[in-house]
Amino acid sequence: MGFAEFMERALYDSEHGFFMSGQAGRRGGHFITSPEVGPLFGAVVGRMLDQRWAEMGRPDPLTVVDAGAGPGTLARTVAKADPQCTSALRWINVERSSAGRAAHTVGESRADMPHGPIKGVILANELLDNLPLRLFDAGGHEVGDRRPKPETPLTPRQDQACKWLSHALSIMSQGTVVVIDYMSTTEEMAARPWPEWLRTYRGHERGDDPWSAPGTQDITCEVALDQLAAVCHPTRVAGQAAWLRAHSLDELVAAGNAAWRAGAAHGDLVALAGRSRAIEAEALLDPAGLGGFTVAEWDVSAPL
Repeated sequence: MGFAEFMERALYDSEHGFFMSGQAGRRGGHFITSPEVGPLFGAVVGRMLDQRWAEMGRPDPLTVVDAGAGPGTLARTVAKADPQCTSALRWINVERSSAGRAAHTVGESRADMPHGPIKGVILANELLDNLPLRLFDAGGHEVGDRRPKPETPLTPRQDQACKWLSHALSIMSQGTVVVIDYMSTTEEMAARPWPEWLRTYRGHERGDDPWSAPGTQDITCEVALDQLAAVCHPTRVAGQAAWLRAHSLDELVAAGNAAWRAGAAHGDLVALAGRSRAIEAEALLDPAGLGGFTVAEWDVSAPL
């Protein structure tokens, strides 16, 4: 059994796969993603959607596909932010886990990617790092379901991530594909010990090696941006912190601070929500955490 098949079973087996529990991306689960930090990330995504909507000539519908939606938190927080494009918004949550789909309360819910053509945004936040990949040692031999020594040089081949990007671009008639993840290059990963870029998480902490106790922990790999670029060169690449700031994070935090100052004495909910924005921003901008992610975007223009 190759590592890709092993990883597929460990994460997505219908009975024992890690993601089938539906708890992976929740606060009570093993790790949290940017949308789970609080509503600020969703508010920033709403600002981004407004910008793309205006650039595209305000299409109706504006289709947004949240690929790897988990329990649908991003859809709920974007809806709560009430962006200008709300009246045109068609939100599609794509989630393999039936438990995750059962938690979707905003937008459509499905297990696989929709058919095209799509005019809007396809967003993959911390999805590609969980797609099964192949591993090769220095001699070009494929690594299987047995753990190599930590010092063994390995190289990842992320065929499924590249296939996902190719498909996403193929069903997009106009708009943007946005991939958010921790990224590096194939060469950089091959030069580092594999436990630094092929990691596991359990209970909000680093887990054991990927071959230990399959189904009980997340298996995640840094995304090789050069392999994605071989499919199609990205239009823009930025760190998550810079990307969030480019889409009005600082403005939203300032508004939250103003609401806090205005209502702190009364302890009202609006003031408390405003205060939480600054705390959420710290987590989203942390260079050692979520702020260290990379955002790669591919624009697709409508045919002439």
